[in-house]
Amino acid sequence: MIKLLEGPQTLGRGPLFWSCFLVVLTGALIYPVFADSYDVGNFSYFLIWIFMALGLCLIWGYGGMLSFGQTLFFGVAGYAYGVLAINMGGGTTTIVALVVSVVIAMIAAGILGYFMIWGGINGIFFGIVTLSATLVLAFFLGQTAGPEWRIGDARLNGFNGMKGMDPLAIGSVYIEGSALYYLMVGLIVVVYLALRMLVNSGVGNVIVATRENPQRAEMLGYDVRKYQLLTFVIGSGLAGLSGALYTSWGQFITPSSIGLPAAAMPIVWVAFSGRNDLTATLVGSFLLLFGFQTITVYSQQAALVLMGALLLATVMAAPQGFVLGIGKFIADRTARRGKPGVKSALPDQSQLKPDGA
Repeated sequence: MIKLLEGPQTLGRGPLFWSCFLVVLTGALIYPVFADSYDVGNFSYFLIWIFMALGLCLIWGYGGMLSFGQTLFFGVAGYAYGVLAINMGGGTTTIVALVVSVVIAMIAAGILGYFMIWGGINGIFFGIVTLSATLVLAFFLGQTAGPEWRIGDARLNGFNGMKGMDPLAIGSVYIEGSALYYLMVGLIVVVYLALRMLVNSGVGNVIVATRENPQRAEMLGYDVRKYQLLTFVIGSGLAGLSGALYTSWGQFITPSSIGLPAAAMPIVWVAFSGRNDLTATLVGSFLLLFGFQTITVYSQQAALVLMGALLLATVMAAPQGFVLGIGKFIADRTARRGKPGVKSALPDQSQLKPDGA
């Protein structure tokens, strides 16, 4: 297990990295003790979106498939959670609604991914198809304002959005405030470590080899379509987890959380952070979300302009991502000093392929 956590596909290895990881985790755990409830709630909101960013990092950075469909599956799971939570009566059934809504998002991703991948859609066309599907869902949900658009007791409500679902709860105890914050922290740690193990495993090596040279990986006997579909389903499922958690957190969801501006945001987060590494995506996405929310308080338009400027600057000045570039620089400088237990953060490109590839 330790070998998988410190494999060549991820930034950060050795005692120094894991010591920093534990320090940051400890700080996150004690934060609610000193912060007021409003700030704790805001941080819970920031953490909800991290799952979507990590999922796109897996799909785009490791799998090589640029997807604009993260908010598509965010919306599928979010609306599914709302429908299930309203019709199942709340309470502990909200936990069931959360799990089932994520499964529904993964099934939807499996269906869409199957037709795209087995249909030979790749490159820029993969992004176009996922964006088109996202916009279709947003347009459809926007015109469901009439009373006939309901599933059981749950009304979709068009652009006004679905509301009235209960937050996550165990029995009569709602998971809100600090409890929700600790749930977010725990889920992020589990997802982050699980993804590190995945990308550093044999399956992860094949996923990266498929990104680098799919024809070569196929000649070695791998069915690259299966690995691409697995990557797409897992990454989209994480977007669905963000959607279900968002709906339970705010007890509402609207089509605007799925449309074009929302669909572009995960691309900016991951591109700025460094799409080829999970740690860079985790850190960079949180920083951008915090900054975006701070600026949005004063001007939403200014925040959107800043996101566009950051994407342009990333493409022109740091294609590999600013956070990943800084992390690689620090790790390389540390390695040159010859400190024991510290290795270079990133391997040569030859190490990003499975043995014999």
